[in-house]
Amino acid sequence: MSLQSARSLSSHPLPPLSRLVLGFAMTFVTWQLRLRMRRDMGRLPPHLLSDVGIDPWTAETEAEKPFWRA
Repeated sequence: MSLQSARSLSSHPLPPLSRLVLGFAMTFVTWQLRLRMRRDMGRLPPHLLSDVGIDPWTAETEAEKPFWRA
């Protein structure tokens, strides 16, 4: 798909029900990603956390957040 065709698609708004379903799907995917990333971050050993620049306290705090909080 070219950039021009992508732009033309975005200029036509979706019907209300489609926007609602798409919004729900995007929220669900975001929550799933947060849940998985936080669970994985909570399982990493301290030496791997330091490799990516995160201290263990920050990782633990982030891992304890519920999936719906950013």
